[in-house]
Amino acid sequence: METINWSTFNKRIHVRASLEKLFNAWTTQSNLEKWFLKSAQFYTKEGNLKDEKTMIEPGDTYSWKWHGSDFTGEGEILKHNGKNYLEFTFLGCVVSVEIKSEEGENVVEIIQKEIPLDEESKMNLYVGCSRGWTFYATNLKSILEGGIDLRNRNEKLVNVINT
Repeated sequence: METINWSTFNKRIHVRASLEKLFNAWTTQSNLEKWFLKSAQFYTKEGNLKDEKTMIEPGDTYSWKWHGSDFTGEGEILKHNGKNYLEFTFLGCVVSVEIKSEEGENVVEIIQKEIPLDEESKMNLYVGCSRGWTFYATNLKSILEGGIDLRNRNEKLVNVINT
């Protein structure tokens, strides 16, 4: 019987978009707000608010808000290589995003790791974030391939999978 490794999970999705377009979708406020977040603010190491079109850098911090939620996520950009790899803290975990070429296609792989092993973290960070990344990766694909945003923006409509 296979056991679950509750400390990490990965999500992969094929997206018909250039490597550059996929990487850029993750690295500026304006691009993240097109498919992922209601509000994405990034701050330099010195604490200055970055312009919405300026690429993030290691050491930058962020404050993120989602449609349909009062929650604010805060974290730090740990590293990126400027072309296909990004790593940041997220809810006390580490998330990496890598865009890979496989069989002539681009695949976005999201790995969330360093998830604590208590029961609350298993449910909220392993199960909850796994569901969230599945939806948002699908929305990234939808936006880049067809321009359709699948997010629910009606704040009064609650308990839906696309919030």
